[in-house]
Amino acid sequence: MAWAVLIAAGLLEIVWSVALDEAHGLTELWPSVIGIGTALLSLALLSRALRSLPMGTAYAAWVGIGAVGVAAVGTLVLGEPFTWTRAVCIGLIIAGVVGLNAEDGASPRPDRAGGEAGRAA
Repeated sequence: MAWAVLIAAGLLEIVWSVALDEAHGLTELWPSVIGIGTALLSLALLSRALRSLPMGTAYAAWVGIGAVGVAAVGTLVLGEPFTWTRAVCIGLIIAGVVGLNAEDGASPRPDRAGGEAGRAA
């Protein structure tokens, strides 16, 4: 459940990043409202996921989903240039998130009351 919440938070990070780009420095009303609203919701979902996921893994995954997603939207939708250097760097972001998850993402946070480990006791 925590991973589903975290993935949703990461996907919302893509939405708010694109919306804030379209807001042109918060000068456009609706993109600004959408950007700020989805940013707050994304942070709330990240906070919820942190109840049971290790902080380093959860934050890296949240940022990674957002970074990879925004780069993909930029290239595929907004016409930003594709380069192999950019593709390799995005691959490194993905590898880093996968590596962190393999290291400590499988175990719940036993030190957090109210997390999955706290409820099991």
